[in-house]
Amino acid sequence: MTDLHIHANRLTPQMRSVLERMARAGHPPLYTRTPQDARTAYAAGADVLEIPKPVLPRVEDFSIPARDGHPLPARLYAPSPQDAGPLPVLLYTHGGGFTIGSIATHDILCRELARLAGCMVVSLDYRLAPEHRFPTATNDAWDALAWLHANATRLGADPARIAVGGDSAGGTLATVSAILARDAGLPLALQLLIYPGCAAHQDTPSHTRFASGLVLDEPAITWFFGQYVTTRGQREDWRFAPLHADDVDGVAPVWMGLAECDPLVDEGVDYADKLRAAGVAVDLEIYRGVTHEFIKMGRAIPEARQAHADAARALRNAFQLE
Repeated sequence: MTDLHIHANRLTPQMRSVLERMARAGHPPLYTRTPQDARTAYAAGADVLEIPKPVLPRVEDFSIPARDGHPLPARLYAPSPQDAGPLPVLLYTHGGGFTIGSIATHDILCRELARLAGCMVVSLDYRLAPEHRFPTATNDAWDALAWLHANATRLGADPARIAVGGDSAGGTLATVSAILARDAGLPLALQLLIYPGCAAHQDTPSHTRFASGLVLDEPAITWFFGQYVTTRGQREDWRFAPLHADDVDGVAPVWMGLAECDPLVDEGVDYADKLRAAGVAVDLEIYRGVTHEFIKMGRAIPEARQAHADAARALRNAFQLE
């Protein structure tokens, strides 16, 4: 019996079909490649299952300076021209295990969030491992958020209405940025967290239950994390594993979207519980029968389009757009 058959009863028919097609394609797993080859392969397939690319009236590439002066590429998406008045803004950090992914691989998702939510989205190309190991990605994400807050007006954004968001490793970065923002007195409207990594070690039941046969498996997680964190101490640093944060009191409210059939689902629920115990408002959605990465499969997976709509509604509510 194959690993996919073990999970078949949990998966939606559409999700099962996607996984079967992926298996038939027979591409070597990302974790068997060099980081550069993995980036190229991920980029080549990034839009295959995406919805058609939404057209927006304003899309601009620019850069944000990191603390060491490195220019971080960024892309601004807006559903209205700059002269239409200030828009609330979401700073988005892409997924990819801190090792792969880019503005380009998450272009359609960011366009759709801007279109549906009626807000600006700024997507960030933080530096990737292994060339740039922990905590570079965290530092880049925080530097971008602080810069965005200070420079929102010149972009046509409202500095009083900023949210952070991301998927997978990008969700981890958004989570950490929200804690740093609280500490710095920088108010945020929302954390938009899509199956974020939250735990130090792959030791929850869902890591065992979904260790193989799905989009994200145990060898891939181990490979990604091995590129980024090199010691046990780094793994247990809250900037890698937000569940280790001493205190999450007073962080921004959260919308969290998790995939049921995902090694990361339990740690997402655990982090939602930690937030709620600290009095933080949490809106948690678990999309049944789908896997990690489903958010970028809107052409094939109805739950992806539902998650787009749910995330956009959370942004509109947080930004008081409705």
